[in-house]
Amino acid sequence: MTRAPDFVSLNGPDNVGKTTHLVRLAERWNAFQPLGAVHEHDPDSWARVATGDYARWWFETSTTVELTEMLLAGHAKRAAARETGRTGLLDRGLPMLLAVAAATCVVKDGLTVGEAFKTVTGIAGSRAATPETSILLLPSSDAERSYAITSAREGRPWTGIYPDYQKALHAVLLRQVDHGVFTAVVDCEDRSLDTVHRDVLVRLGLSRLTDGSPR
Repeated sequence: MTRAPDFVSLNGPDNVGKTTHLVRLAERWNAFQPLGAVHEHDPDSWARVATGDYARWWFETSTTVELTEMLLAGHAKRAAARETGRTGLLDRGLPMLLAVAAATCVVKDGLTVGEAFKTVTGIAGSRAATPETSILLLPSSDAERSYAITSAREGRPWTGIYPDYQKALHAVLLRQVDHGVFTAVVDCEDRSLDTVHRDVLVRLGLSRLTDGSPR
């Protein structure tokens, strides 16, 4: 790796292994700075909307503008927390946050994937366009298979609107892949955790990282 990026993000649907791989990355190189998820950097705002029925706020009462703005605000505060000279590790980067907002818009407002994505990107504009190396972890290229894999890992059935949301999210992610949004896509289907992690390291140019420094 010639020059470390300011940010590395791991992206993908629930239960694909983002957090696990971020922990492993942080253990490999002390120049990585774990920055976590957006809600950790804007706790008051998220605590306010989480009071009561959080799922109802997310999927029913919030507007697409409100949700997108909150995600972007948390992302900006998270980016500002990066220490000079370190690479921030993001649990869901900007592409994933926009995908989340778009998928929510699909199931909440009844828009097509294309219409929802256009709506969300229009709200975002050029804000929060911090350069990042974004890796998408994909459980499967097939939407039904992807849902089956990730829902089985939940340990309990997904109910209500959540299954539709997860399937919409997969469709949005594939649309982003087609448009070259992510730096790299890692196929996780039928591959061990170690194999996937090695692939992540290769995509980051860190495959020879063994002693706390890139070679």
